Amino acid sequence: MLFDADLGLANAPILLGTRCPFNISHVLSGEKTLAEVVVTTPQNLRLISGASGNQTLAGLTAVQVGHLVQAFSDLREELDYLIVDMSAGISPAVMTLMAACHRRFVVVRNDPSSIADAYGTIKVLMEDEMLDEIYLIPNAISNQLDGEELFQRINRVCAQFLSRSIHYAGSLEMDPLVQDAHKHLQPLMTFAPTSQAAKDFRKLAQSVSDLSPVEKPTGAVQFFINRWLPLALSKALH
Repeated sequence: MLFDADLGLANAPILLGTRCPFNISHVLSGEKTLAEVVVTTPQNLRLISGASGNQTLAGLTAVQVGHLVQAFSDLREELDYLIVDMSAGISPAVMTLMAACHRRFVVVRNDPSSIADAYGTIKVLMEDEMLDEIYLIPNAISNQLDGEELFQRINRVCAQFLSRSIHYAGSLEMDPLVQDAHKHLQPLMTFAPTSQAAKDFRKLAQSVSDLSPVEKPTGAVQFFINRWLPLALSKALH
């Protein structure tokens, strides 16, 4: 399942070539339940869309976002993963959503402004000592070695100034077919499945699926806490 959590400027339906009659704004207004706004895309992905051009949603408070996260506990369907696509920035709403996830993946490009933004996001996240599952994904890099070097540079800064380290998830090489897929309103994996970027995404997906389950809560409101916490406690007791 994908939750397009750019709540006020959602674009996932466009990029996936699908239509969402209802979105998260209808849940917050009480018109629909969360289950009623879920759609299935042509790629068999379950999608919950944010709204587009909704200033109210763009300015939700941390408390309102916390209530939204709790609403996910009402979903009964079995999911392999919930991917939460955040908006940019370090607003209280974004940070609350970040803390609600079991892992956090920060996407960065190899340019000064993107690196500064990535480090700033990591710095704010690390103010909460429980949020230690932070991974870096270098994007649009020239080759895999450059991606690993970019991760090492940022990780050294984190270790020096924040006294904590981040993790490396994998890199995505620059590929013009990504933009071509966007223009054709198709996911890259169906538009150009043999492209270099598609290969990188598969490798990234495999590295994420190989990660060990997260076994400790962050102390914040979390997605599917009703499912996840009993399992985590059971493992801890054994």
